[in-house]
Amino acid sequence: ESRITYDHSSESAYMYSIMKFIYTFYAFTLAASATTAFQPYSLAAIAGARTASSAAKAPLAQCSMSTMSPGASSSNDLLVRERDISPLEEWCRGFGAQTAPGVQIVKVGRQENYGIKTTQAIPKGGPVMFIPTQLALSSSNIQQEFAGSLDQSENFLTQHGASDRLPLFRLMVKILAEYEKLDQSPYFPWLNAMPRTFYNGVSMTDACFSCLPPYVAYLASMERENYAYFFQALNGGNVPLRVETIGNDDIIRWAYNVALTRHQVVIPAVEKKMAPLADMINHGTYPNVDITYDGEGNCVVTSIRDIPADSQLTISLGDASNPSPLFATYGFLDDDCPGVFCKALDHQQEMQELGYDFTELLFGTETGEIGSRVWNLFLYKLLKDNNDPNAQTLLTAVQNKDSATTKQLNQQYFQYTHQALVQHVDSTIALIDELTRKAMSYDISTHPRVPVIVAHNNLVRETFGKVKDQLYQMMQ
Repeated sequence: ESRITYDHSSESAYMYSIMKFIYTFYAFTLAASATTAFQPYSLAAIAGARTASSAAKAPLAQCSMSTMSPGASSSNDLLVRERDISPLEEWCRGFGAQTAPGVQIVKVGRQENYGIKTTQAIPKGGPVMFIPTQLALSSSNIQQEFAGSLDQSENFLTQHGASDRLPLFRLMVKILAEYEKLDQSPYFPWLNAMPRTFYNGVSMTDACFSCLPPYVAYLASMERENYAYFFQALNGGNVPLRVETIGNDDIIRWAYNVALTRHQVVIPAVEKKMAPLADMINHGTYPNVDITYDGEGNCVVTSIRDIPADSQLTISLGDASNPSPLFATYGFLDDDCPGVFCKALDHQQEMQELGYDFTELLFGTETGEIGSRVWNLFLYKLLKDNNDPNAQTLLTAVQNKDSATTKQLNQQYFQYTHQALVQHVDSTIALIDELTRKAMSYDISTHPRVPVIVAHNNLVRETFGKVKDQLYQMMQ
């Protein structure tokens, strides 16, 4: 499943829609009698009820989870057991979560991948899901729960320039704390429904990295560096977790990935939340639902377009124009992406001077179209390398959005820029072919991320092949 970063919307902007949402849910709940109306449940109350009636309800047997506490010999017990999705929906409804008729968890794609589907049509603006605040994890609430025990670790992260990631760190710590309780945690059905294997940069081995093109390897290495800081912060602080938990890289990496790939940003660098069940909604290039949080912290999922019956519900992970960042952070390949980065990592200094971002320097996946900023970048690099005074002229024109001058310079130097692009495309294709051959030489049983790496490389290879055709046609 894929997660998204969301912008926070003001309470006033959503008040009417939220009231309408709750009223609609109440109406169809009474009619269908399929779900209970929202009640102010608490995790503590549910946990206590489970303890008191464990013999009658046998929740542990239903969840098929070992009752051993995590220790030296069983500290990754959850991770080696089969993922169990089946109790998740009922568990969420037990806390007051509600869904529109026909909304359900389904398997999609890979064996361990799931998503949310609706068997009934949902009109634009219609309510899709309601997850009460008692069920959601909030980084600010976690900070209060752990009081000052996170301070030392968070000071370490701040000193290393990661203050904006403190909310994510708190979510990871909470996941680890609940993991230590295993089936005694009120969050157990949700934890047991989490993926066991991730395919993103944090999870990749050195062998995986050796098969990645430079740009996605760069992005993936940044994710690994972020994780490394979290691991050091956890081990160097006073976080109230067991020694065997803090020292187990597999468990910490898993908890980090759960938090990383399933959170929503409510207030950038301040507040992140996770809402069970809503976090099962996958990414889509053309999303059909939106996730927000109201003033009380309830998670509200609403359709943003008419959704036909038998459709998967999707959200947006952000810019869908370039698949590499999504792959590096979330571990999946977006087959519908309209473009890929031109892979000019050796032009980063020129990119900064021109004010360009990776996401603006794209080759079209459908036709091999070369973006105008790509032409500007390669031309600017050529002019700089040759000490041509027109380098400053082009830089000024780009900064002033003087399209007439940039067009004139591109026409004047077209032959040389074209040649530079041909060389770049040819060398990239040769590199991709070499990396893909290496990836395919690995045994998938010991390198499970090989298929998605090969798929990513093939997408880049096919796109660059179309760019090469475009460049060839330009000289005819």
